[in-house]
Amino acid sequence: MNPRRTRYITSAIDYANGAPHMGHALEKIGADAMARYRRRKGEPVRFVVGMDEHGLKVLQSAEARGITPQEWVDELASTFADAWRRLSLSHDDFIRTTEDRHRTAAQEIVRRIQAAGDLYTDTYAGYYCVGCEAYKTEDELEPREGAAGAGEAGPARAALLVCPLHRTRDLQWMEEENWFFRLSRYQERLMDLLEERPEFVQPEIRRNEVRKVIEGGLEDISVSRARLGWGVPWPADDEHVIYVWIEALTNYLSATGFPEDGYRELWPADIHVIGKDITRFHCVYWPAILMSAGLELPRSIWAHGFINFGGGKMSKSEGVAVSLDEAIDRHGPEALRYYLLRDIPWNGDGDFSWDRFDDVYTAELANDLGNLANRSISMIERYRGGVIPAGARTSLDEQLPDTLVRYRAAMDGNVLHQGIAAAMELTAAANGFVEEQAPWSQARDPERSADLDATLAGLVRSLGALSAMLEPFMPEKMRQMAGALGLSEVPLLDEVVELDLTGRSVTKGDVLFPRDDRA
Repeated sequence: MNPRRTRYITSAIDYANGAPHMGHALEKIGADAMARYRRRKGEPVRFVVGMDEHGLKVLQSAEARGITPQEWVDELASTFADAWRRLSLSHDDFIRTTEDRHRTAAQEIVRRIQAAGDLYTDTYAGYYCVGCEAYKTEDELEPREGAAGAGEAGPARAALLVCPLHRTRDLQWMEEENWFFRLSRYQERLMDLLEERPEFVQPEIRRNEVRKVIEGGLEDISVSRARLGWGVPWPADDEHVIYVWIEALTNYLSATGFPEDGYRELWPADIHVIGKDITRFHCVYWPAILMSAGLELPRSIWAHGFINFGGGKMSKSEGVAVSLDEAIDRHGPEALRYYLLRDIPWNGDGDFSWDRFDDVYTAELANDLGNLANRSISMIERYRGGVIPAGARTSLDEQLPDTLVRYRAAMDGNVLHQGIAAAMELTAAANGFVEEQAPWSQARDPERSADLDATLAGLVRSLGALSAMLEPFMPEKMRQMAGALGLSEVPLLDEVVELDLTGRSVTKGDVLFPRDDRA
């Protein structure tokens, strides 16, 4: 692959059934950090987020409000866009599935699958979870608590079962004639895909889960809904709309301009960032659909875990335990970005805690990083008139290359929490360096002027490196810190080892992370 090719990174598009919550935010912040890191490496990046705006659940929500589905999704799209601006997402596009460009792409995919002989009509009879907007087999469901009796398959049986992801919602029993996709035809090719390209599904635990799904046997799937009235119309069939999950997956192509000439400048996507609960759609259905349509597969899919609060997943359907606005207001959006990606492993699940958020903010941001920046700049103002001196290389400079190796390895492997840990090791080392060198003592001895210059210069070089390493997590704060060092922008990672700030004027400015009485 041409190393200068634009890296195309997507996140899952958010379903328009309620305001953004912490689960949405975790995914978008993580995907944004992945995109920003690659920009720090000097790579061109195209990062896309968006909204999934069709389906039965949207229609029901709009009817309950007494407004049209379009009015409902327009309102929510604005709410999500505002939240992502507040959290400093750096996306280049915000794709909505009600846009004409998406309708064109989704219908073209159906035409290509049909041309490949992979579509046929049949009657679907089975369970449907409106919360997932997905058809369910009985082995994907659980007995409803307190339900008694076996029940025959059908509406009576549906009343006794529950989707484990949406326990508060009733299952629906559906019987209708639909279009079906010959998913079973692609079982062997999907198994070969996982064997030949293990990087296709990451992390490994998710790849193993997907492999078990495929090994268990794949049945053909319904890919249309009859007489729904809110969705992308099935080509040349006025009675059906494209099943929302099949249609929604096409957004990754819609955002490239598919099927118009030029879409291959971005496609295939380098990485789809998704939640672990939707791997079946992205790692089984999506590649099979692309194979059928004769299109390249994405290079990789990263399935992150859940953010939990009090032992339960944060989601609208199961009750949102923490308000996103409340969490942002607690210590500011940058602190929330840092805390979530520091404490929620990007390759697993993690817990949110107000007390833990407060502790991390105080110990790591206010005390360690914020205090390091504040006192380093204050000492340059006090001892060197606000101008960064020329200084010999120090033990901090010697440590930086190894720190960068660990940081890059973590970030290249998408284990974002380990990337933060590597950067904060440098922060701890710099704070220890201050105590060891005692610049206040060096300043009192004229014969140690060169030692003081080396100490101060070494500290600001470390701060410059930290601004680059932590920018993916706290972009605005790191821009502020770089500006305080006299830099016009955060440096690239390749620049930090040889970074020379000699002669630049420092500016103390506002405190990076003000102390909070609650913390």
